[in-house]
Amino acid sequence: MKNSNNKLILDLGCGNKKRDGTVGVDMNTRLKGDINHDLNKFPYPFDDNSVDYIYIDNTLEHLDSPLKVMEEIYRILKPGCGLKVIVPYFRSHSAFTDPTHTKFFTTESFTYYDPDHAIAKRYDYTLAKFKTTKILFHENLNSGFIKKVVSSFANKYPKKYESYLSHIIPLDEITYELIKL
Repeated sequence: MKNSNNKLILDLGCGNKKRDGTVGVDMNTRLKGDINHDLNKFPYPFDDNSVDYIYIDNTLEHLDSPLKVMEEIYRILKPGCGLKVIVPYFRSHSAFTDPTHTKFFTTESFTYYDPDHAIAKRYDYTLAKFKTTKILFHENLNSGFIKKVVSSFANKYPKKYESYLSHIIPLDEITYELIKL
């Protein structure tokens, strides 16, 4: 199944918010997925290097092994193609209130996949290789004035925000845009 541009774009864990032009994948058959699949089960029902883009929106934090999920995404995503990961920020109150959240994410969470980053060089946990091209806070959330100002600062200086301000004014959501190397 491809969209009108003949591209295969997946919305992994789409739930009831499947994006237009995507193939939705979800384990719950009562929701709006096109393909019923448990994202904790490998392999995913897609060929190697067959997918043009992937969204995984507020799903990765629920899965058993984000490392294995990223390796599977690496397998199915075409080289040079992109991925958008949206998760609760680790300082967010909602990150901890949902009992189904098993993992938490910081500005450094995806450096383990970047072969040029010191963390990946030191630990070398995976063969999956991605480059983070953008980190955004509150990309799709409507916030009050203070959080809008803080998220503007955080989007310009994500590591400074995390080090000096996030414990005082925690933001709720973080988005990573990645490219498969």
